[in-house]
This record gives sequence, C-alpha cells and structure tokens, in this order.
Amino acid sequence: MSRFKTANLLRNFARYFLLILGILVFVFALLSGAEQTGGIKGIIVNSPNALPWLVFLFIVWLAWKKELIGGIVIILFSVAASILFSIWNDLFEFSFWLVLVILICGIFLILSWKLRK
Repeated sequence: MSRFKTANLLRNFARYFLLILGILVFVFALLSGAEQTGGIKGIIVNSPNALPWLVFLFIVWLAWKKELIGGIVIILFSVAASILFSIWNDLFEFSFWLVLVILICGIFLILSWKLRK
C-alpha cells in the first residue's frame, strides 16, 4: 500500500471514528441525568456534564481542518480526560478504553500528517 493510501486510511478512520464517538458520548452525557428532572429542564440542568464533549467535538473539527495541530490537541485531551474522568476509579475499564482509543486516533492523525510530508 502506498504512503498516500495509508495516510488516507489513517486520517479517515481517525476523523470519522472520533466524530461518531464524540456525537454519541455528547448525546449520552447530555441525556443521561436528564430523566431525574425530566424534559427540557432536565437537559438544561444536566448540560454541564456534556461540556467536555462539546469541547471534544470542537477539537475533532479542528483536527478535520489541521491534522497535526488537531492530533496533538486530541492527545492532550486524552491525557486531560484520563485525569478528569479519574480512570483509576470505579469505571476503570470503560474510561481506560475510551481514553486509549482517543489517544490512538490522535496518533493516527499525526502519522497521517507525517506520511503526507
């Protein structure tokens, strides 16, 4: 496989995987605690839980435009997420795999940029 095809494969996998992951986790974070209060009010009350994932979607948009900068920021986000989500607590497996996948996608974006050079 040529370098260009490999770069395209890495870039497209990382872009679309991160976009789908970001949307799914954002919607889950927005709606997961909303049933306690109910309706739109519950979504508004629960919206601070979704803010990190809104930032993540912005970072994915940045990575879509600038692979190198986006890849670096995604890696930094994954490190910050491991601290923010306290991956060493109750949900270790879920948090660990989530952060690891985000980190790998950031590496894919940087590799894609490097292969195009």
